[in-house]
Amino acid sequence: MKEKIIEILTEQHPEYDFTENVDFFEEGILDSFDMVNLVVDLESNFNIKIDGVDVIPENFSTIENIINLLKSKGAQ
Repeated sequence: MKEKIIEILTEQHPEYDFTENVDFFEEGILDSFDMVNLVVDLESNFNIKIDGVDVIPENFSTIENIINLLKSKGAQ
């Protein structure tokens, strides 16, 4: 799961190293438009539905937070 998330993020922004443990929004790596694109990619790759109330920066700020969100939606 982690490797696929990094692959998706790298497709959006190949200039960044998403293996580093940083907050993607605080560091200016991702913005709200990126988050929307990320939701679409995650939903299609993991066959899940992410509710609008879950589309907040905190859920997408780190790889670990993204993994936790996906697991809460039933992704494996």
